[in-house]
Amino acid sequence: MEQLFQYSQQLIKQVDTAFTRYVYDRINWKNRLVGLVGFRGVGKTTLILQHIKKNLKLQETLYVTAEDFYFAKNRLIDLANDFVNGGGKYLFIDEVHKYPDWSKEIKLIYDYHPELKVVFTGSSILDIKKGSSDLSRRVAMYSMQGLSFREYLALKHQVYVPIYSLDQILNHQLEIPQISQALPLFKEYLKYGYYPFARDEDFELKLQQVVNQTLEVDIPTYSQMNVSTGRKLKQLLAIVAESVPFKPNMSKIAEMLNISRNNIADYLLYMEDAGMISQLRSQTGGIRALGKIEKVYLDNTNLVFALAKDNQNLGNLRETFFLNQIRLNHQVTSSTASDFKIGGLEFELGGKNKGEKQLKNVEKGYLVKDDIEIGFLNTIPLWHFGLMY
Repeated sequence: MEQLFQYSQQLIKQVDTAFTRYVYDRINWKNRLVGLVGFRGVGKTTLILQHIKKNLKLQETLYVTAEDFYFAKNRLIDLANDFVNGGGKYLFIDEVHKYPDWSKEIKLIYDYHPELKVVFTGSSILDIKKGSSDLSRRVAMYSMQGLSFREYLALKHQVYVPIYSLDQILNHQLEIPQISQALPLFKEYLKYGYYPFARDEDFELKLQQVVNQTLEVDIPTYSQMNVSTGRKLKQLLAIVAESVPFKPNMSKIAEMLNISRNNIADYLLYMEDAGMISQLRSQTGGIRALGKIEKVYLDNTNLVFALAKDNQNLGNLRETFFLNQIRLNHQVTSSTASDFKIGGLEFELGGKNKGEKQLKNVEKGYLVKDDIEIGFLNTIPLWHFGLMY
C-alpha cells in the first residue's frame, strides 16, 4: 500500500487546479458514495485529483486506478479495510470498470465502512450502467461530457465567459467583451476543442484510439459480441460519419453490413451510450416515452472531422454542434417544421444567408446562424449555444 500512497500523492501534487470542468460544482462531494462517468478522454481523472488537492488532507486520502498491477493480486475490499484501519477517510477509485465485479465490492465497502467516503469513475458507460444497478439507493451518479465552447475558450485561450441559460441566449442578454472575434476560435473548437487533450500534439491519434477502444473493446465486452461484430460497429459508424445527417433505414443498413435488421437498433443504442453517436428522436408522450429515431449524428464535431476526413458537410457540423451542446440541460427532439424542437420552441439552422421560410408557420421560432458574430430579433449566432455549461 505504501507504493499506492506514493503514486497517489505524486499525482495530486502535479495536477493543475487553475481550470475545472463544469460538473465540478454540480457534484455533492458530501455523499458517501459518488460515481462519475464520462466518455474516454473528457477529464474525469483530472477532476477528482483537483478535488483532492483543493479540499482534502493527503494523509487521509488515497487515489488508485483499477488498472494498477496491485489489483492483480489484491482485492479492492481488502485495500479499503486496510485503508480505514490506518485512518483513511476518502478513497478514490479511477477506471473502476477495469476491476472484475467492481460493483459488488463497492457495495460491500459501502456497507462495511459507513465512515468512509468513496468516489469512483468509469469510462465504459455501458459497463458502469450495468454495475450501478447493484448500487441503487446508495450511489449518487454524475455524468460528464466533453468541453463546451465556453470551457474550450478558458482552457485553451484563457478567455473566461460566464455560463448563460437558454433564455438569456434567446433574449440576447450576453455580455462577452473578452471575445473580439469569436468565429475563428469557434472554427478551432469544432475541429479539435471537445476533448481536453486537444492541446496535445498527437490529438488525432489519441482520438482515433478512443474510437477504437470503444468500438473494439468496450461495446463488444459489454454485449458479449465477437470480434467480427466489433468490425461491423466500425463500418456502421463510418456510414453515420459520411451521411448528411444519417436518417436510419434499418433494412438498407442490414443489407450493407450483411447482418440482421433486428440488430441495428441495438448497435446504435450501444454506440449512443458509449459516446460515439447521438440519436434525435421524435416528440412523443404516454407509454412510448422514447420517440422514433429520426436522425443519427456523430456525438460531437471533433469526431466528424476525425472520421469523415475531407467529407464534412457544413449543415451536418452545425446540427451536430447544436445538439451536442443543448442536450446537457434540455430535451431536444425532431420537428416537422424545423431542424430541432425544445419544448414549444423551434430552431432552424443555417449559414449567414439562411432565410426564415421554414419558420413561417411556427408560433415561436428561432433562426440559428453560423458565420455571424452577433444576433438580433429571432436570429441567434450558432456559437452562442456553446456557452451554456
